[in-house]
Amino acid sequence: MHRRPHVRALALAVVILALLGGLLLLRERPLKVRPAASAADPVCGRLALDLPPTVAAQPRRTTSPDSPAVAAWGDPAVVWLCGVAQPGPSPNCLDVNGVDWIFQQLADGTSFTTFGRRPAVQVLVPSAYAPEPLRLPALSDVVATLPQGPRRCT
Repeated sequence: MHRRPHVRALALAVVILALLGGLLLLRERPLKVRPAASAADPVCGRLALDLPPTVAAQPRRTTSPDSPAVAAWGDPAVVWLCGVAQPGPSPNCLDVNGVDWIFQQLADGTSFTTFGRRPAVQVLVPSAYAPEPLRLPALSDVVATLPQGPRRCT
């Protein structure tokens, strides 16, 4: 009869440990993203201050390393990279809210890179958020604060 309270206490401890373990697994892990070559450009840090809290109705998530030149939203993640290499002219160019973007189809989504602005920004949009260009307006508004150079989509 004295053993029964010990069994209950042990069972309760097992349940509590299982719940704590489950909560740890549910905790979001940072998305590992490699910053762009010119991520240290101070303009990237300034742009980061204006990034929206959501993209495609997805909340912003943490990234690793923590850098103002990198941002991500949702799972699968829409990824923002500031300081990428400037793209050359391309027929795959579109204007979104006055910002020119060069686009390239990827295996599972689309890459969009600003054209004619420095520093260049790349946005990777998974096909889960198709049509992908509809995810650019809020990000275009951030990039539009950069001066437009002489290069434009034609």
